Amino acid sequence: MMYFLTDWLLDNFTYLSLIAVFTGFYYYSTSTYGKWQKLNIPYIPPVPLFGNAFRMVTKLECPMDMYDRLYKQFPDVKLLGFYQMTEPMLLIRDPELINAILIKDFPYFTDHGFVMDPSTTVMAKSLFFSNGQRWRKMRQKLSPGFTSGKLRDTYLAINECSNQMVSSIVEKLGKTDRLAIRSIISGFSNDVIGMCAFGIQLDSMNNEDSDFRRYSERIFEKTTKQIIVQAVTTIFPFVINLFKIQMFSAEATNFFRKVFADVINYREKNNIVRNDLTQTLLQARKELVLKENSTAEDQFTDDDIIGNAIVLFAAGAETISSIVSFCLYELALNKEIQDKMRAEICSMKAKHDGQFNNDFLMDLRYTNMVLEETGRKYSIASILMREATKTYTLPDESFVIEKGQKLIIPMFSIHRDPKYYPDPLIFDPERFSKEQKSQRPNGIYMPFGDGPRMCMGKRFAELEMKLVLSNVLSKFEVLPCEETEIPLEITDETGVIAPKRDLVLKFRPIIED
Repeated sequence: MMYFLTDWLLDNFTYLSLIAVFTGFYYYSTSTYGKWQKLNIPYIPPVPLFGNAFRMVTKLECPMDMYDRLYKQFPDVKLLGFYQMTEPMLLIRDPELINAILIKDFPYFTDHGFVMDPSTTVMAKSLFFSNGQRWRKMRQKLSPGFTSGKLRDTYLAINECSNQMVSSIVEKLGKTDRLAIRSIISGFSNDVIGMCAFGIQLDSMNNEDSDFRRYSERIFEKTTKQIIVQAVTTIFPFVINLFKIQMFSAEATNFFRKVFADVINYREKNNIVRNDLTQTLLQARKELVLKENSTAEDQFTDDDIIGNAIVLFAAGAETISSIVSFCLYELALNKEIQDKMRAEICSMKAKHDGQFNNDFLMDLRYTNMVLEETGRKYSIASILMREATKTYTLPDESFVIEKGQKLIIPMFSIHRDPKYYPDPLIFDPERFSKEQKSQRPNGIYMPFGDGPRMCMGKRFAELEMKLVLSNVLSKFEVLPCEETEIPLEITDETGVIAPKRDLVLKFRPIIED
């Protein structure tokens, strides 16, 4: 009997090994799946290995659609549990709790919760991916780059770029009145951030094959390979460090790394001082990198400076091109809103003697409402992510969020929730009148984030958008045409919400009397 059993085991060793491996893998990949049931938290039943992210990982839906699907599944709860692959996550739905996490009780949720090895990419050194004390120190040093005084010095450059964009549109109208606006705005936003932040003349509007345009679009691009790598590292976090896996385009990162290193070295070597973001980065380098007697924990390197330069450029360019494109699209479909906005722009332009200055911008109240409604309907990103850095008890004491727990705030879904914004797919700037804003709770509008980790470039982005829209709308009517996609398909596969395809609109020059 023993001989028979031994022979059987030897003959079937391969099969038994495979069964053992698959059993062990199945146990490992499902071992976390009982967490929300034990804690009596509403949750979505997970699929082994994939959790609730199977459709996203297999590219059957983009992240925005996945989180929206989860958000709508439990419409009456404050928070719900789900599993991103094997990791238990919390989706926060309640405005009061969101406001507490982002602002009131921010010290409990200071980190974004991204884990990225700096040896795999210089981007890991940027403010967005930094945590704890390193984030606080760098944020403190970079914030002066976005003061009112610094922003006023950008008006001239932004106006110059928007004038070039208008000239480019006029030139294109000589051939056709149907224009692909996303590519036009992308060239503009690259030129603005290049000139205002880094003092670089890019000429992206006249050169669609510009390396800056190409790489700024590619750096956050999510390829199938990157999605698979991200999924694998969710299950086995050590893999990304062990194999030094790149989460961003290495080619794009290396391009920007060399460009910005050259800019900083040139400024320092030639003693060039300008009132721009690069000067702020140079000052941060002086105070953080070149400081003597730093402890190992306190030590910053040139990669911290370069990493922030890359993220500020790429994120600034992509954000503006998406929001302005969406805004022009909605104005084309809503002629009465466009006419009202144009009337305000022309009236304020006359009031301020044709000067697109700070006083002019402050008077654009309806324009500001239009941009706020654009930010609501087309959030810059689909979610905000946070990690509990300390154990936190909910205000009503109904639940304790453990230290290390990752949270998702689905701002795209909240911005389109009819509970807060009736008929959410209708574009209605009146939602952001003083009266209507005062009637809504905090925690339901956050296109640039909120609290201490709100996007530093928010004010710069707003003035840039106001200036370019003022220039364009005072010279052109924007209309839909046969090629205009209605309804519009959008995606967040690159991390920024954007049209799935370029937007084609009709431009008609305004003949001044």
